[in-house]
Amino acid sequence: MSQPYLSIIILSYNTKQITLDAIKSIEKNYQKEVTDGSFEVIVTDNASPDNSLQAFIDYKKHTKIKSFYPVDNGGNLGFSAGNNKGIKYAKGKYVLFLNPDTLVYPNTLTYMLEFMDTHPEVGASTCKLLNKDGAIDFNCHRGFPTPWNAFCFFSGLQRKFPHSRLFAGYTQGWKDMNTIHEVDAIEGAFMLIPFKVGEKVGWWDEEYFFYGEDLQFCFDIRKLDYKIYYVGKVSIMHIGGASSGIKPTSLQITKDNIIGKKKVQTWRFDAMRIFFKKNYSSQYPLIISWFISVGITFMKVKAMKRLDNALQK
Repeated sequence: MSQPYLSIIILSYNTKQITLDAIKSIEKNYQKEVTDGSFEVIVTDNASPDNSLQAFIDYKKHTKIKSFYPVDNGGNLGFSAGNNKGIKYAKGKYVLFLNPDTLVYPNTLTYMLEFMDTHPEVGASTCKLLNKDGAIDFNCHRGFPTPWNAFCFFSGLQRKFPHSRLFAGYTQGWKDMNTIHEVDAIEGAFMLIPFKVGEKVGWWDEEYFFYGEDLQFCFDIRKLDYKIYYVGKVSIMHIGGASSGIKPTSLQITKDNIIGKKKVQTWRFDAMRIFFKKNYSSQYPLIISWFISVGITFMKVKAMKRLDNALQK
């Protein structure tokens, strides 16, 4: 069998049915013969308690996808380490990291690969990610969370001035979301990377357990002088937060319990601390670092209270 051109890695945790739906959307809508081996699908499972792994093994028996690999990660390794397990099986020129709570539309993968083939300066790219209500998931189109960008985002200034270069630096809202252009960072829900670039970076930073790892990946790619691109000409659907269960759209999707959802919130705010420490702490005086630490703690307390209230409804 010839080497596959594209390796698609999907990390699953407790999302059996929507992961199968994502795989079926690839099988149906990727404009390649699914039986020709030109792409492969690698599903790594973080020891899901909902019997996901067996469902993927059963699916392998009748799928038309020639190269389909269910992988048992042996435990809940988190996002970074769980995806890195899939790299060991990847043989493609490009690697697509795809969330399980997605649906791939016709022409999207073909268009994205053609874009990457003609732009060797690009180290990672994404398409437009649409929520179930048709709104664009801003996480696929971001600036880095510098202290100023983070302050504007969490204080509400970004929402008041969504198209301002000064106040909307995190979402980069002044750019046309229907065009192709460079951004600082994209989302791990759909991240297309040349294998050689991922190798240079060292793939996902496993200091991050859940959240923040995609920002770090993009930060590290840009340090190697590659560009990050948003391609607004094609799209997929992204439910968002299906594994975490902490977003309003996903509270009832995941089967995880309240303890699990609170762990996710903890990981989310831990990621903020890790990213600042790794990338910005040496650039700012100690008083700024202190304010950031206090701010993260305050936001975590508020987020936990919101989660409690939402789950009691």
